[in-house]
Amino acid sequence: MSGKVYIVGAGPGNFELLTLKAYRILNEADVILYDRLVGEEIEEFLRSLKGKEVIYVGKERGERGEKRQQEINRLMKKYATEGKVVVRLKGGDPGVFGRLAEEMEFLFNNNIPFEVVPGVSSVNAAPVSSNIPLTHPEAGFGFLVVSGRDTVRLNELIGSGTMIVLMGGCTAKEVALNLIKSGINPETEVAVIERGSFKDQRVTFSTVKSLTEVEFDFKSPALIVIGDIVKLAKKYSRLIGLDKIRDRKI
Repeated sequence: MSGKVYIVGAGPGNFELLTLKAYRILNEADVILYDRLVGEEIEEFLRSLKGKEVIYVGKERGERGEKRQQEINRLMKKYATEGKVVVRLKGGDPGVFGRLAEEMEFLFNNNIPFEVVPGVSSVNAAPVSSNIPLTHPEAGFGFLVVSGRDTVRLNELIGSGTMIVLMGGCTAKEVALNLIKSGINPETEVAVIERGSFKDQRVTFSTVKSLTEVEFDFKSPALIVIGDIVKLAKKYSRLIGLDKIRDRKI
């Protein structure tokens, strides 16, 4: 099998916010499986592409997501097994409420090569394009992202949600100490991503406790991901080509 699946973020719907990499891969693809929320401008672009099989796989209101996902999985496997380049096109960024983990797991379990291409998320695109900054030195030092279907579970976020610390490389030890003081389990897993998306990207897997005990030399820019989702990342990292990985244990 020489096929491959690209899980691609289409951005918030504005064609000009489609990334250059997404644009290139869409032009190189044999098959495109696209969601309902990719936006009208991008749908029009997809229809203009020649010599490609473009298939709508979006979930309609009231439809069971599990049933639709099974069909998407079947199509990804079918075309990849035929040796084709498949784009699984999602609105926004695939890692934000986009079932990325489920599709990665399916592809991993079926030995199908894949690559994730980030997209501009509506999380920041919609407010910022409306002149609403998400952070401010005095008015807002951070922001919380939740699904509209899960607002009743806000109290669970601290214990089971994913936390992201931007620009945390130089202060990783201090960040970890503050997390422990705030009540987070010291054994919670973390991933420190240095120069994310660059060719020399490096990922360090550790725990909150390890960050307080081991001296790391993180290169800026660095981002820290904290939470159980890191366990999933460790499982798939080598498959998707993140070869510069440091797995630190206590």
